[in-house]
Amino acid sequence: MSNHDLTFLPDPDADSISSDVATFGGIMVSTQVPTRADGSLELGDITAQSECTLQALKVALERAGSSLDRVMHLTIYLTDMADRPAFNEVYKRFFAKPWPVRAAVGVAALAVDGMRVEVTAMAAKA
Repeated sequence: MSNHDLTFLPDPDADSISSDVATFGGIMVSTQVPTRADGSLELGDITAQSECTLQALKVALERAGSSLDRVMHLTIYLTDMADRPAFNEVYKRFFAKPWPVRAAVGVAALAVDGMRVEVTAMAAKA
């Protein structure tokens, strides 16, 4: 099957088995975890992890020609739904009205022990 209409931007981590952003036409999808600017994981409290995750999303979208204000849908994965209010406080610093469509999903675990948040976003190209 040919994927000439799909574009994948690789994750900056050479060992990653996931693309950073995938695009189709004017739509792009990105999944981000709490990665610091130097590529290391932030495994501190939910506020620190949320800030790193949303900052990583911002960087990935801008690198792909979009931005946070072009996000249409966001899925938030939390290992503890009690963390949702703290995540929302950080979220409100990165997004504004009109808010993207979103869902928060409680999960038993994420890819790395201690990781408390992961997001998947769908955005329009700028």
